[in-house]
Amino acid sequence: LSPAKLDDELTIVTTLAEPPRATFVFAQRALRGDVVLTEGRITVACVDAGTFAPKRLPTNVVERLLLPG
Repeated sequence: LSPAKLDDELTIVTTLAEPPRATFVFAQRALRGDVVLTEGRITVACVDAGTFAPKRLPTNVVERLLLPG
């Protein structure tokens, strides 16, 4: 791992790390050229707006998340 500096050109690579259900996990890497600066995972949850209970992602959202590229 390495720090980024002002004016470095960075690339952020995001992939779906786990199949989506009520939650899904993105894996991310920040790179400067071929050098990995940092890595992380982000968990996103889908909840009912009224009850905040976990709710399955809508089918159209899952389909979009699973599209290549």
